[in-house]
Amino acid sequence: MSALRLAVTVVSVAATIAQHPAVRAGVRAAAPHVLNPRNKEVAVKATLSAAYNAGVLTRRLKDAVTGK
Repeated sequence: MSALRLAVTVVSVAATIAQHPAVRAGVRAAAPHVLNPRNKEVAVKATLSAAYNAGVLTRRLKDAVTGK
């Protein structure tokens, strides 16, 4: 399975799971306890770090494929 196909599969499964009523109810029940200012800050930092790392990986893959 190619990396692109695997990535598409993972995103599709995550989107499907996120729409499940039990998952949505669990998130709503936990939200008041989880979403405090400190946790929001940590989540923002983690998201930005993950986005940066995804960009680095994309550049490396592009360079490997194009031979640069």
